[in-house]
Amino acid sequence: MLNIDKFDAEPLNTNPYEYVVINDFLKSDALSSAQADYPEVPGPGSHPSSVLSIHGNFAKLVAELQGPAFQEAIEKKFDIDLTDCPTMYTVRGFCRSRDGKIHTDSKTKIITVLLYMNEDDWPSDGGKLRVLNNGTDLEDYVAEIEPKGGTLLVFKRADNSWHGHHSFEGKRRAIQLNWVTEASVVKREQSRHGFSSKIKKLFGK
Repeated sequence: MLNIDKFDAEPLNTNPYEYVVINDFLKSDALSSAQADYPEVPGPGSHPSSVLSIHGNFAKLVAELQGPAFQEAIEKKFDIDLTDCPTMYTVRGFCRSRDGKIHTDSKTKIITVLLYMNEDDWPSDGGKLRVLNNGTDLEDYVAEIEPKGGTLLVFKRADNSWHGHHSFEGKRRAIQLNWVTEASVVKREQSRHGFSSKIKKLFGK
């Protein structure tokens, strides 16, 4: 389902930090088939697989994202060894108006992968992720990524890996996959997101 050859051919951006953006990262028909099996999420925020119904072509897509071919491609692109680094992933379905604040990701994350699963045409100027030069100004950016379906962003976490987006409220689907420093990070983060998901199920979106 993944267009690894296209990922391999894309140059690595190094300003202001290391990242790659790929449009149409999913092969023909892979996007629509995974969208059809996209899990129902109980509200905004990130949701772990343990509280969702992961099945069909969506499950196949996630398996490929966590598979050896994609890991090898990332290791080569970012000149990094991820052999002993566990992975974790979460699923997003909705965005709140307060989401998108500028941040760098936690130091426990090594590589962040964002694969957008929305429709082809993004309906708003808000919600477009920006690769930023600093941690204070959303207008000081070097790249803006429209979260249309099949668009991939991968970056190496750093102290200056600032990113964020202007306010958007509504449906905004994305898979976030991370290689992290140790297994305890996976357990802690999955537990935290799982508790949040259960609360949202109880009280509604």
